[in-house]
Amino acid sequence: MSVEAGLELQAVKGPSALGGGWKRFGELLYLLSVTEFKRTYFGTVLGYMWSLLRPLLLFAVLLFVFTKIFRLGHDVPHYPVLLLFDVVLFGFFSESTTGAVGSVVGQESIVRKTQFPRMVIPLSVVVTALFNLGMNLIVVVIFILAFGVTPMWTWLFFPLIVAVLFVFSTAVSLLLSSLYVRFRDTLIIWSVMATALFYATPVLYPIEKVPSSYRDVILLNPLTPLFVQARHWVIDPSAPTAVDAAGGWLHLLAPITLFAAICGLGAWYFNREAPRIAEEL
Repeated sequence: MSVEAGLELQAVKGPSALGGGWKRFGELLYLLSVTEFKRTYFGTVLGYMWSLLRPLLLFAVLLFVFTKIFRLGHDVPHYPVLLLFDVVLFGFFSESTTGAVGSVVGQESIVRKTQFPRMVIPLSVVVTALFNLGMNLIVVVIFILAFGVTPMWTWLFFPLIVAVLFVFSTAVSLLLSSLYVRFRDTLIIWSVMATALFYATPVLYPIEKVPSSYRDVILLNPLTPLFVQARHWVIDPSAPTAVDAAGGWLHLLAPITLFAAICGLGAWYFNREAPRIAEEL
């Protein structure tokens, strides 16, 4: 069944962000997500294997650069698996948000002809990225165990990191996809910002390696506390927690406030623009 046919069979009232009830919203989200996941690898030789190979190839390049050339990771416990772990986590954020930018415009024919909750379009991109993250994490766990990291009870907290990262990725995706309908420069601007965020997030380096004069700036990034805490819970229990790295709970108020503001802005703006999306296309 095509996406358009599925949406017509399950059409709901109003081109709003969430209108139509949670059951149909879930059905449409599942339909779009599965279709997007299959379409991503349709016609490729390796198929779904690319979802595993992409982060592994990036990991291999970065590992060589930062251990053989810059020698950054020699005094960082379990640096190779930490690097792979961070690359996979940030890859989820980058893949979901960048893919969501043009998602609504890419479904222009469906948006113009069918009434359905518009939020399922960018949200399906995030869910598809979540599918890839789940597959990648299988490889990450194998690497973690192979490199001698002992399983810890704090691993049980890791789904909380994924849940918070999913919420943040969804909020950014909603904002970007609705902005792109009006401003086509959004994709170019976000590609630059996403690259800047990659280096402004402790992915390639541990937070304690950042000079204290710049650490407060890095900690303004809402992603930073997530990556710092994930490292402590999953890779190295001796590593600083997000609270330790920030110097106390009060210093975490800024990234938490920014996180909440971005989530609220993304939901509000998309909901405001949803009824007018078909007119803008």
